Amino acid sequence: MKHLVIPDCQIKPGDSLEFLEHVGNYIVEKKPDVIIHLGDFADMESLSSYDVGKKSFEGRRYTKDIEAARKAMQTLLGPLVKFNKNAQETKKKQYKPRLVFCLGNHEQRIQRAINDDPKLEGLIKYEDLPYEDWEVHDFLKPVFIDGIAYSHYFPTGVMGRAATTASAMVSKLHMSCIAGHQQGKQVAYGKRPDGSTITCIIAGSCYEHDEDYLGPQGNNHFRGILMAYDVQNGSFDEHFVSLKYLKEHYATN
Repeated sequence: MKHLVIPDCQIKPGDSLEFLEHVGNYIVEKKPDVIIHLGDFADMESLSSYDVGKKSFEGRRYTKDIEAARKAMQTLLGPLVKFNKNAQETKKKQYKPRLVFCLGNHEQRIQRAINDDPKLEGLIKYEDLPYEDWEVHDFLKPVFIDGIAYSHYFPTGVMGRAATTASAMVSKLHMSCIAGHQQGKQVAYGKRPDGSTITCIIAGSCYEHDEDYLGPQGNNHFRGILMAYDVQNGSFDEHFVSLKYLKEHYATN
């Protein structure tokens, strides 16, 4: 089995979407059996409680966030739709991978906004997000595929905070896990009693923009996707693919 993992994209209105087309072209070429998005595809900046009152918050609108996410999803899945349309016309086999989506804390901003202001119930909802083609899993509810646990992040402390290191995930969760949420990439390994490998990964950045709060040094991190090859009962060979590589090899002229 081959799993392709897409970390946080955090799509905002006005973002360039070309990198998502590159990812889509890579998907069509490699044809993984399962595609897992780790969440925070949509940034939902209009619902950010951290930015209320700041100048940067001016002009943000929920409808703009949803439209940006919809255009981004169409861009990501566009190469797959095109491939299957051509396959249908030429009577060839279509490619239909399992699409799995783990909701992130940015998507959960919708539910938090409703909890804070119940008048919003029925006006905004998860179903507004363009995830209708995906098998959607609730925020922090892990999904288990071929022995790997996937979640936006894994809480490992009594306060429910996200594990900040891959090694902490190995020591506390005792199985192969892949999470997003945190920028960059981390990989840690462990062993089961039968000698098979446990691999835990944190990879939380599949976007091109910089975050002001990280500063120049903090923004110099890995940005890209992850392929898990030869997945068997939680053991796999990981392969990271940067957005830079995807642009150089999968951009369409």
